[in-house]
Parts: sequence; structure tokens; C-alpha cells
Amino acid sequence: MILACPECKETVPLSEQKNGLIDKSCGLLYPIRNDIPVILVGEAVKV
Repeated sequence: MILACPECKETVPLSEQKNGLIDKSCGLLYPIRNDIPVILVGEAVKV
């Protein structure tokens, strides 16, 4: 399964720390909670 950023539509691979999905073009980290990725712009963290 391939997940994409809802903002820019780029793919979001797993971060090196495995704590979320990272979108390098937007500079956002989408968290993973209870083994479920939260792909919501409002929940993303700037990196």
C-alpha cells in the first residue's frame, strides 16, 4: 500500500525513527498511533 500526503499528494515513507510518515516536500511528519498512520494535515508536525 502506498500512502500520500493529502496536501501535496507526494508519497510519505516511514521515517528513520519509525515514529511516523514523513513528507519531505511539505516538511511534515504524520504520526503513527496504535499502529495506525494519522494522515491528517491538522495532526501533522512540522520537521
